[in-house]
Amino acid sequence: MEIFKYSFMVRAFAAGIASALVTSSIGVFVVLRRMSMVGDSLSHASLAGVAAGMLFGFYPFYGAVAFSVLAALLVEFVRATFKRYAEIALAVVMSASMGAAVVMISLGRSFNADIFSYLFGSLMAVAEEDIKLIIILGAFVLVALYILRRQLFSIAFDEETARVSGIPVNKVNVLFSILTALTLAISVRIVGTLLVTALLVIPAAVSLQLARSFNSAILISNVVAVFSVVTGLCISFYFDLAPGGTIVLIASAVLFVVLIGKRRVGKGGI
Repeated sequence: MEIFKYSFMVRAFAAGIASALVTSSIGVFVVLRRMSMVGDSLSHASLAGVAAGMLFGFYPFYGAVAFSVLAALLVEFVRATFKRYAEIALAVVMSASMGAAVVMISLGRSFNADIFSYLFGSLMAVAEEDIKLIIILGAFVLVALYILRRQLFSIAFDEETARVSGIPVNKVNVLFSILTALTLAISVRIVGTLLVTALLVIPAAVSLQLARSFNSAILISNVVAVFSVVTGLCISFYFDLAPGGTIVLIASAVLFVVLIGKRRVGKGGI
């Protein structure tokens, strides 16, 4: 195929598929734990990290990872402080991260064009170094999820029961927040900081509409995410569109088709 003659597209597919598998896997846990808004907070932190990297001269992708992890730790710290008002943590971290990002972007006026690729994703900008980081961190996240799957499943459905049963809930929550931060950071290159939460949530939402077991939910979420990324990258290439927005629109279309299909089945229309 013509599309694979271009090395930047091969890199984009490699990074996109790896990101899709990681985000869709952890996304099922995120949705089950009703933590969808955490993605917005951490993605804003990754944007601040990108801006910091461009302003102070280190690789922006590293900044996205570092700032996302720091934000995850801050979310858990604020949540522990305001136990009865845990949502405050998300608002505080999101606001502070966005404020820091805006200030650093305004200070570094010369890189305003470069920041656009991190906001909405880019096919051309994916480098070999990005792919290595995505694969290494993605593998780490998937292995950690596999090891913690039983604890995360228990906490998702009844945190108090999990605590009584001996699961170290606080430690697992911190680890899960860090894993979510890493997942969002490595997906920024393809989807962009403003849209990455959609790739985390939408495939998981589709899977929960169709799955009959937890394992099948993970599998369906993976399939939807990979389909959305591969199709979105192809359309972006041939029609010169932003890959992040294209991928999210395809994933959203899949969700709406599933919802409409289930409604018609429920009414006896199919």
